[in-house]
Amino acid sequence: MMIPHRRTVLLGAASAVLAAPAARAQLTIDMTKPSFEPVPIAIVDFQGDAIGAQMATVIRNNLQNSGLFRSIPPASFIEHNLGASAQPRFPDWRQIGASGVVVGSVTSSGGSLKVDFRLWDVIAGAQATGLSFTSQAANWRRLSHIISDAIYKRVTGEDGYFDTRVAYVSETGPLNNRVKRIAIMDQDGANNRYITDGATIAITPRFSPTLQEIVYMAFGENKGPPRVYLQNVDSGRRELMGNFPGMSFAPRFSPDGSRIAMSLSQDGRTNLYEMDVRGRSQRRLTNSSAIDTSPCYSNDGSQIVFNSDRGGSQQLYVMPSGGGGERRISFGDGRYATPVWSPRGDYIAFTKIGSAGFGIGIMRPDGSGERLLANGFLVEGPTWAPNGRVLMFFRQDRGGGVGLAAIDVTGRFERRVPTPTDASDPAWSPLIPQ
Repeated sequence: MMIPHRRTVLLGAASAVLAAPAARAQLTIDMTKPSFEPVPIAIVDFQGDAIGAQMATVIRNNLQNSGLFRSIPPASFIEHNLGASAQPRFPDWRQIGASGVVVGSVTSSGGSLKVDFRLWDVIAGAQATGLSFTSQAANWRRLSHIISDAIYKRVTGEDGYFDTRVAYVSETGPLNNRVKRIAIMDQDGANNRYITDGATIAITPRFSPTLQEIVYMAFGENKGPPRVYLQNVDSGRRELMGNFPGMSFAPRFSPDGSRIAMSLSQDGRTNLYEMDVRGRSQRRLTNSSAIDTSPCYSNDGSQIVFNSDRGGSQQLYVMPSGGGGERRISFGDGRYATPVWSPRGDYIAFTKIGSAGFGIGIMRPDGSGERLLANGFLVEGPTWAPNGRVLMFFRQDRGGGVGLAAIDVTGRFERRVPTPTDASDPAWSPLIPQ
């Protein structure tokens, strides 16, 4: 859904902030530091239309769930009914410990919403940022995510990730006859819908860089081999990419969306191949007697990371995207799988399998700085938020169901992501175009 009108509101905030540099630091957070405290922030119910209270709730949840903000409970507010056009009484907000206060006004007319919001720096006593929108009323939740992203960027200096979708595998039914469908939802679990009907086992969805298409595998259609489909997210139109008997892992798009890397099993060997999305031409990228799987392009498309047992155990390797020159980058105990390059290019996330169970970890592209962020009976399948600061994956406790979880790159903040069914193998979308 497009947002027809967007206006950035500055209102002299830059000069006010520059006049009080020490105070401004209290409405910022440096995520590069080994330890930091979440920013205490108050989000007042937006005034005007009744939808304003729901918008404020979405914003509170987004910021709180990031782990970087501490949302102050509305019950502790001293000042109430504060709209976007009024300046807060800063001593009242300082008294309850708020570093920032978010206010807004919502006007509804003829199926449209006009939304104004302001973020105030309580310590400096100045406006930090604000936005004004006019959009369809049905877009109120999206507008809440966009406002959350604006606050996140103002406080952290980095792009947000709230105005995004997540594709995943919805799992229902008994373990010996599992129904697996591809579902799509907002990153916070809202607006869940299914794009496959469950007649086939659909797995490993991956977004294109344009957000409009998903590539995934499906088994069981007419009892034939696994097939790879390209499906439009909004129209539902799908096309067959090809029949690839024995494919061992999901295809992934290149950063420009023109190519797909995948592993194919042919003549007893599993190697990496690249397919042109439109022309359907293929070329082989590896030529090994080992099992090469799980290819993922670097953020600039120049390299590919994959896992292979060519060295005797399942490890991570990096090579130029044209193939050749493979070099091993993982050397820890255990086995490594499902590598995914960060959108920032600074990390590769992976699943690690050891004697004590599974882990989700990250390392630099040269293999240095390896560390685990999460572990458990079964944790697998990391996917990056578009800002490269948060990972989503799926987690299963011993004897329990399987569900989605998100964790930031510090490993400090993990949370469950709600889904209506069991869920696995998430794929995070790019930011939705405005």
